[in-house]
Amino acid sequence: MLNDKSFIHYLKEAEQDFSGWDFSYVTDTGRMANSLLSWSYGSMAKRLITDATSLLDMGTGGGELLAKLQPFPQSVFATEGYKPNFPIAQKRLGPLGVTVVEIEEDNLLPFAKGQFDLIINKHEAYSAPEVRRVTSDRGIFLMQQVGGADCAEINEALGIPLNDEYLHWQLDFAKRELEENGFRVTLFKEESPIQRFYDVGALIYYLMAIPWQIPDFEVVDYMEQLYSIHRSIQSKGYFDVTQQRFIIKAEAI
Repeated sequence: MLNDKSFIHYLKEAEQDFSGWDFSYVTDTGRMANSLLSWSYGSMAKRLITDATSLLDMGTGGGELLAKLQPFPQSVFATEGYKPNFPIAQKRLGPLGVTVVEIEEDNLLPFAKGQFDLIINKHEAYSAPEVRRVTSDRGIFLMQQVGGADCAEINEALGIPLNDEYLHWQLDFAKRELEENGFRVTLFKEESPIQRFYDVGALIYYLMAIPWQIPDFEVVDYMEQLYSIHRSIQSKGYFDVTQQRFIIKAEAI
């Protein structure tokens, strides 16, 4: 294993910096790719922003996506709970007129009741009652979420069970929770696209950036399993895992 120069080369991906929510280091080079969904969260969000007067982007990351959804309404806020991302988002979004707010608790948003007529959320945790509180009557909540069994093949290959705490997080649960908290769901879809890794280094980079997939992931703890994946990729050409994605559009009633 340690005599395999290509494997040792890929292990160094654990040293690469990751900031904001930008996977271009492995996606732009074609080392990691995803199959397509039948919907576009970005297209849906951009269309809704056209008619909005007040917008909240929940979990903006480094502001990469929101910055591309201009032009904005007059009132635009974004939240971010991951401390390293907060200054990145401020630097990117501040000049665009977006107020970026750092939050610690999903159920304690620092906004007034009914402040927003559009809230968008891509892959961010939230409290349904709190989202309803800050959404105006007839306001829209658009979200795309990651299901609780996302990329289970990674956990299986590394010998780590999926976190039981999140397995309930599926479309039906999220839809029902919104309906129980003052929303009428007008659109919902769920799909299972493939995420493909073309080298084990891309997988390592991904796991360093997504700490909840394998908590406390360290390369040294999974050398044998990673080498097995490396050898499989050398033979097959890729390592495929199954994503869980669902989207919901809901109107506050």
